[in-house]
Amino acid sequence: MPASRRKIIIATTAAVAVIVALGSAFLWFEARYLRPFSERTAIFSGAAIRLPADIAGPGPIRLVHFWDPACPCNVGNQQHLAELVEHFSARGVEFYGVQKPGSHGQLPETLKDLKPLAQLPGSEKLPASPAVAIWDKAGNLAYFGPYSSGLTCNSSNSFIEPILNALAEGRSVNASNNMAVGCFCDWTVEAE
Repeated sequence: MPASRRKIIIATTAAVAVIVALGSAFLWFEARYLRPFSERTAIFSGAAIRLPADIAGPGPIRLVHFWDPACPCNVGNQQHLAELVEHFSARGVEFYGVQKPGSHGQLPETLKDLKPLAQLPGSEKLPASPAVAIWDKAGNLAYFGPYSSGLTCNSSNSFIEPILNALAEGRSVNASNNMAVGCFCDWTVEAE
């Protein structure tokens, strides 16, 4: 076989191998990240959500952040949460975090002030994350649901700032059942 023909066969084989490898990598990436990152509808019902006994009852406004380290939807949400912590901690709001059971990861350094909760009664039936629950000063669940509606979350489309402002001013809020379309990841682990 002539040397030029052998070079063409080797180059063609290498090109096909690269194309197959890139295609496989894209399919893995799509299955791992793009599918859970798509917009979906989630229905949040706060009927079963309770604060742990050691922090329940009258006290400061309490915000609990539900997060899954593997969820790509956390990226924009965590920046927004860091801004909330910075602004509302000075107004007496306490911030807590609940990590998806069985997951492993750490919040970014900007969220180091979140107090970790091992579990939150009723959160095992959380439909999706990222999500938030807010209790008023009387210890009543004021809000349970997403941070916002849509694929991104920031102060311009967030539900949280108006709720925290209302509670800080002593106004009543009762929004513990919500439906939203946004970037969410499943919270419950499906049996295999």
